[in-house]
Amino acid sequence: MDILKTSIDWARAELLSNGLFALFGAMFLVASLLFWSRGETDMAKAFVFPMMIAGVLMLILGGGLFYGTWKSLTGFSTAFADDNARFIGLEVQRIDRTMSQYGTAVFNVMPLLITAAALLIVFVNSPGWRAAFITVIIFLGLIMLIDSNANARLERYKADLVSATSSR
Repeated sequence: MDILKTSIDWARAELLSNGLFALFGAMFLVASLLFWSRGETDMAKAFVFPMMIAGVLMLILGGGLFYGTWKSLTGFSTAFADDNARFIGLEVQRIDRTMSQYGTAVFNVMPLLITAAALLIVFVNSPGWRAAFITVIIFLGLIMLIDSNANARLERYKADLVSATSSR
């Protein structure tokens, strides 16, 4: 198994995933613009600022993740050539840290926040707050969707690294 090729393939898939954050961010901004220009009801007008904020946050998140992944991708060849055993060890450690963070944030905290936002929609009558809670649910749901796929890719990538290490 070619570890370097596996690492590069994983990073390229992550770049695509990171681009999805930016794409959804742009879609939130377009939705915000449409609510601003075409919204006629109070509820439609209430979505302008929450959608704009979510769009900017998604763009920032996507850009930051894209930059970090790109930086890692460009360093893979050098790090692997220097000491491939160390490269694999560091990658496994990074994967473990990232999967631990996913376990806490994506699979525990975000579902609780979505549940809280859904419950608050029922008890709040203000269009502004309802629009904010609906936007939070969509925003966090998209993050969970993208990150759950990223987590699955990480699990496979780690399994590939571990199997390559054990076969040596």
